[in-house]
Amino acid sequence: MLETFLLVLALSLDALVASIAYSTNKIKIPLKSICLMSLISSVILGIALSLGGFIKEFIPPNITTILSFIILLLLGIYYLFEGLIKNYLRKQQDQNKKVHLNFCNICVVLDIYLDETKADFNHSKNLNLKEAAYLATALSIDSLAVGVASSMAVINYWQTLLMSFAFNLIFIMTGTFIGKKIVEKSNLNLSWLSGALLIILAVKNLF
Repeated sequence: MLETFLLVLALSLDALVASIAYSTNKIKIPLKSICLMSLISSVILGIALSLGGFIKEFIPPNITTILSFIILLLLGIYYLFEGLIKNYLRKQQDQNKKVHLNFCNICVVLDIYLDETKADFNHSKNLNLKEAAYLATALSIDSLAVGVASSMAVINYWQTLLMSFAFNLIFIMTGTFIGKKIVEKSNLNLSWLSGALLIILAVKNLF
């Protein structure tokens, strides 16, 4: 249960930060968009967990435990410094604005990954379902690697998916509420906390 809680909490913090950023930018996230975002995040996590479970069938338990530890540890270290990495990538992106890449909407998702508020394509100040889907996909990129790594350890899949949906729903609503109370635009970064949680999860899975 603790492993599931740490995993879902680490993956849901991005949704909290993004919703605060949207709210401080006066961009509304309707309930149907919030539900869709939570659903997409849970589905992507479910795919990752299933993939990890499939891989686990062909690898000895002691090896999967070590692999799970290494992947979660490396991801945790990455998230500790994600804020610095994103700032660097944004600067590189600004310097290369003339270079245009559009392959299966990968460019769009990467743009949103670097700046969540870019999902409001039409600047309507209202996140529609299509925009919510792009945002949820960008926020769930990390779920793929983390989900695969976590499923190599002992984890309850359905419990994890239900908690993921609930946490995303609650965090987005909470972030929207908090954002309304903040006058200035938010530049909050909690990636370091996600990193710390993943490192704790990695160590706990090892022992």
